[in-house]
Amino acid sequence: MQTSQTPLYETQKLLHEYLLFHYGTAEEVMPWSQGPKDALDFPVRTVSELIDLQRLPGGASSLDLGCAVGRSSFELAKLCEIVIGIDYSHSFIHAAQVLQTQATLPYSMLEEGRQLSSHTATIGKDIPRERAHFEQGDAMHLRADLGSFDLVHAANLLCRLTEPTLLLQRFPELVKPGGQLLLTTPCTWLAEFTPLEHWPAAGTKAWLRQHLSSQFDLAEEKDLPFIIREHARKYQWTVAWGTRWIRKSV
Repeated sequence: MQTSQTPLYETQKLLHEYLLFHYGTAEEVMPWSQGPKDALDFPVRTVSELIDLQRLPGGASSLDLGCAVGRSSFELAKLCEIVIGIDYSHSFIHAAQVLQTQATLPYSMLEEGRQLSSHTATIGKDIPRERAHFEQGDAMHLRADLGSFDLVHAANLLCRLTEPTLLLQRFPELVKPGGQLLLTTPCTWLAEFTPLEHWPAAGTKAWLRQHLSSQFDLAEEKDLPFIIREHARKYQWTVAWGTRWIRKSV
């Protein structure tokens, strides 16, 4: 049962919105011919459009922070032998675990008012689901024995953390020398998630460069639009700033 006190990322409404965002078909998410089709499949594009495949070693390991319901983790599983997906939401992680073991998960899509339609999230047969592992965790206080990875992916996470610099300080430990750090952020700073004193004073881009440039080289920048469907006639269209950083050699 969910009440007015249920945390935002534990509500059934948001869980189903994210299952659609991650696994919905183009027709389910955007049936409008005049809609922004280039904003579809964002959890896939944050991997495919930012990664440098030539830098990825054989038997690579990856960490997906803020993995939500797991689509980007499964995309990484196509490329890496070990993938760990971590999210703060228990309901998101439970959904990702069900998909990892069963490959399908039913959910509802809001049409309007109280009208719902039934849909199913499905993991394609081309994805080696056994490579992905999911756990609940706090990106600002990750477990000490997590280790380091050839690739770390964090999509639209930084501006949802209470104190994001705690994660920035951990990145050099999480990314192996020569490894890749894939970040996206819509730069949407809200007091309900991040206290004002932890907002970037000079803007997100300058803030990230300030905190990362001593340990990382910025190798790629790209605008990545995405769209979240709320109901059949209401959408959130946003443009994230995507970056690829390379961990400097020791």
